[in-house]
Amino acid sequence: MTRIIDNLAQVAYSYDALFVDLWGCVHNGIEPFGDAVTALQAYRAQGGKVLLLTNSPRPRASVKRQLERIGVPTDTYDEIASSGDAAQIALAAGMVGRKVYHLGPEYDLSFFNDDNGPINVERVPLADAEGIVCTGLFDDKTETPDDYRLTILDGKTRGLKLLCANPDVIVDVGDKRIYCAGAIAQAYSDAGGTSLYFGKPHSPIYELAYTRLAGIAGRRIDPDRILCIGDGINTDIRGGVAEDLDTLFITGGLAAPEISETDGKPNDAELENFIKTNQLSPTFTISHLR
Repeated sequence: MTRIIDNLAQVAYSYDALFVDLWGCVHNGIEPFGDAVTALQAYRAQGGKVLLLTNSPRPRASVKRQLERIGVPTDTYDEIASSGDAAQIALAAGMVGRKVYHLGPEYDLSFFNDDNGPINVERVPLADAEGIVCTGLFDDKTETPDDYRLTILDGKTRGLKLLCANPDVIVDVGDKRIYCAGAIAQAYSDAGGTSLYFGKPHSPIYELAYTRLAGIAGRRIDPDRILCIGDGINTDIRGGVAEDLDTLFITGGLAAPEISETDGKPNDAELENFIKTNQLSPTFTISHLR
């Protein structure tokens, strides 16, 4: 059974680095969580390294700009590794062809530019595409995966692979829950199509994270000294467990409708049932990062 803790400082001494999810842990898409920012700043002040490990479809430079707009202080973290970064590597390698249909909003167009400039692919209409790149829904405020049934059917029938730049199925923006690229990819797979994933819980993003962590630490950090923090049981926690890393589950994010809070702590019975249902037990659990 997982161990419920009161704050990060209780266990932080056991780790040299943290892999920290963003949405639901550090911010809600609109503003940062003050307690989370303070906890991470304190951890870094004691010499720990914080790598933000996010399923955002945007590359790290774009993620950093987004954090600045939201108001997350730069001294909250040391480095960023995103699903967009890991998926860009696959896109540049031609894993879904050189002519691709982009399914996603215009503000995700930064995905098609890496550190060296534009990636060598051409964005084309679906009828001319060799593959699909999904960074999200065109309008995640009003649409659901059901609005893409014809696109999914067309792509699947033609045997197009779908590169999913963000495996998250849902995310909370303020008090509104919206669908992400992972929901489209899931529907595509359910229809018989092939979806390719590179973010959490899949290994490519972790390989990238280890490399970037070593870069800022000046050495390879032993996996036993890395703690994964996140509110997604099937992304953050499942990914950490698959990598044999310790995990800290935040119940006050995506799982909040199923796990209530009593005196600042997750409800024991509801947490136990949630863990049993998902067949996945985090090392530690806390209601909110603090």
